[in-house]
Amino acid sequence: MPGKRKKGEGTVRLRKDGRWEGRVVVGYDEAGKPKTKNVLAKTKKECVARLKELKSTCTVVRPVQVQTGMPFRDWLDFWYQNYSKPRLRPSTQLNYEYWIYQRLIPSLGEIPLNQLTQAELQQFFRQMKESGRKANVGQRGSDMADRSVRSCHAVCQMALDKAVEEKLIHANPAVGCKIPPLKGKEMKILTQEEIQRFLIQAKAEGMYELFLLELTTGMRRGELLALRWEDLDFATGKLRIDKQVCPVGGKLVISEPKTRAANRTVILPPAMVELLAEYKRGVFSELMFPSRIKPDQPIDPGYVRKRLQVILERAGCKRVRFHDLRHTFATLSLENGMDVKTLSTIIGHVSSATTLNTYTHITDEMRRKAALNIDQGIAKAEVQPEPERQATVEPEQQTFVPIELPRRRPGTGCVSQINEHLWEGRYSPVWPDGKKRPRNVYAYTREECEEKLKGLILEMKAEIAALRSGASTEYPDGVNPRKKAIAAYLREHPDVTNKARIARELHLNRSTVRRYYDEVRAEAQQQR
Repeated sequence: MPGKRKKGEGTVRLRKDGRWEGRVVVGYDEAGKPKTKNVLAKTKKECVARLKELKSTCTVVRPVQVQTGMPFRDWLDFWYQNYSKPRLRPSTQLNYEYWIYQRLIPSLGEIPLNQLTQAELQQFFRQMKESGRKANVGQRGSDMADRSVRSCHAVCQMALDKAVEEKLIHANPAVGCKIPPLKGKEMKILTQEEIQRFLIQAKAEGMYELFLLELTTGMRRGELLALRWEDLDFATGKLRIDKQVCPVGGKLVISEPKTRAANRTVILPPAMVELLAEYKRGVFSELMFPSRIKPDQPIDPGYVRKRLQVILERAGCKRVRFHDLRHTFATLSLENGMDVKTLSTIIGHVSSATTLNTYTHITDEMRRKAALNIDQGIAKAEVQPEPERQATVEPEQQTFVPIELPRRRPGTGCVSQINEHLWEGRYSPVWPDGKKRPRNVYAYTREECEEKLKGLILEMKAEIAALRSGASTEYPDGVNPRKKAIAAYLREHPDVTNKARIARELHLNRSTVRRYYDEVRAEAQQQR
């Protein structure tokens, strides 16, 4: 007797007309009745294969019959796949999937939805707080962060809210659970002196334009790294922000901004526009801040975070996050008289209330100054003169000298002294065909050699960019890359003489293959 098929695999039966039919449930309607799809085949084996292919193309990942007595795990999965996942950004999806499939389902998944109690949820969140940490237990202990517990509770509450809306349960047991209170982090910002030292050190390390633009606009890190040159109008200084970079599963994904208000346009100061115009001459990519290794991809956000901490340490500044640079911009803007509504629009907050709540300490000081001005103007209050400042220069106000790097930055070549009166500069980039073709410059002084090397690097980067874009096809060795591809193919397949097949497998035009085929064959015979 054949074994019974597992639940969810569908059914396979032999029809009266001799054909095999496969049927699978792909979802349920509002009344709880199943929705099915079927396939037909001449043999059972073929039917099973088609049924498997049908299941893989269904939009519902795991069909579940929605009912009050269903397990909590089935409702969580159904709610996430059909209600929550379609509206979430890729990075947020990873967080939701962790809380649902790694936390909630293993602990509470077997409990029926209509029997889940507040006491069971309260016990789960308490245990999660006390011993929920799985990574870095030795360094930080087993206690899970308050923010993580609150995030897991929020996901659970949203899923149960939908169950109440669908009338599967009468009340949400997650409402009323005691969870760790929300604690605001102390905001750290850089002072004027620290900003100066930070930018001087950033310039020495080749990241001046990136961090200066951040301190000028207060963009989020993902928004800054997703910028393209087409987003900036050099004539008007308008910079369009309509995308962001998100690391998802080890890859960088360009997605929509965090909120609808994040789609905005800011006006850059003329000095910043001129600086970016000069910076663009050495960037041969559509991206404003491309990776040095892969110019068609943006800089990895993790790399920017690491470089920030290194530059802060070398500049003698306090340790801050990248997001604190955004706070620094907002704080300095408010202190210099910018109104809250304008600032909210520039930094992409949904409403001015968000800006007011975030920068309460600044607005309180502004209100205090306003009250003092009113008191002086209306009540004619006497103002106590401030003590005169000494004219001595403090140590932090002295000219900061950047720390010399122990090694040269990637992409800047190398300089070496050949003898007492001769210096050599060398740049060895990897060309699009995977080979290194170094070039050298020579000078009588190190300073002159550095200048010549900068010009050589710009020249070679322009050639490499032209090859990548297709504007040029000739490499420095004078050999066309298409000819190289044909020669490499014929070395591996010497018996192939069909030019159409070569063109098809190499994705080339037939005319290109006919142009180089005989020449490549002749050169191969000469080498033999």
